[in-house]
Amino acid sequence: MALIRWEPFREMEILRRQMDQLFSDLTVAERGNSDISASPRTAWVPAVELHDNGSELLLRVEIPGVEGKDLDVQVTQDAVSIAGEHRYEKHSQSKDKVHSEFRYGKFARVIPLPTKVQNQQIKADLKDGILILTLPKLEQEQSKVFKVNLGQSQSATASIEAGNGNTQSNITSQ
Repeated sequence: MALIRWEPFREMEILRRQMDQLFSDLTVAERGNSDISASPRTAWVPAVELHDNGSELLLRVEIPGVEGKDLDVQVTQDAVSIAGEHRYEKHSQSKDKVHSEFRYGKFARVIPLPTKVQNQQIKADLKDGILILTLPKLEQEQSKVFKVNLGQSQSATASIEAGNGNTQSNITSQ
């Protein structure tokens, strides 16, 4: 049996190349926005924060440079869909730009919600590149309360009071 020498740095280089290939599928080549030819840029997905304030969810979306007219926000009871476009502003007098790392183009993101919301009563505010959506939670059917009375016989009976949905169980033991 022949011994094969293990080369850890070679293995790390192979792994790095595989990771580069994996992430290269997530990049988008942009042409025409700068003098640098075909510089790949990562596809842009806006960052989000989701807070639960008890009776409502507060969703904050970071979308700097995007105007309200370029946004499409759709809310279902279970998710929020945000799509839009960060438009490239052409300036005829700025021919001295050599390099730009600003991200331009379309983006889309769907944020699943942890609870159902009232999607017809949403409040939205776009200020300083932050979109804030206030999503009131859907009023869930209140849990029915069961009251258990322990008595003297083995039989158990349950009675539902009319109108208020309260259930009362009478359990008796001998």
